Amino acid sequence: MEKQPASAPASRQRLDKWLFFARLIKSRSLAQKAIEAGHVAVNGVRVTQSSAQVKTGDTLELSLERRDLVVRVLLAGVRRGPYEEARLLYEDLTPPTSSQRLTAFEQATRERGAGRPTKRERRDTDRLKSGFDEEDD
Repeated sequence: MEKQPASAPASRQRLDKWLFFARLIKSRSLAQKAIEAGHVAVNGVRVTQSSAQVKTGDTLELSLERRDLVVRVLLAGVRRGPYEEARLLYEDLTPPTSSQRLTAFEQATRERGAGRPTKRERRDTDRLKSGFDEEDD
């Protein structure tokens, strides 16, 4: 029986380790929590055990806080290296977002009349309301 060298990655790897090595999730414990919460699917099937094995060719669907990712496993990870090294572990299959991206300025501004009233609008409203109250007495 011949052993593999320590530098050669195994054909299968724990899901939490792979997510950590691929730099898709910041830490292994966060990866375990995401998996247990049901935010990860392997080949279309939700996985709730972080010890689940992934292999080359598997498709992962991740529901992260700010985005959803779909990736295909290309290699098993050996270590958590720099981004350039981690990027070689997967192929990003995430479909492009259909909604148009708004700039920070566009997000901060609102159309007139939408949302909270301005100070001037509030004073006008208060003045209008107080006028009706005096007439009712």
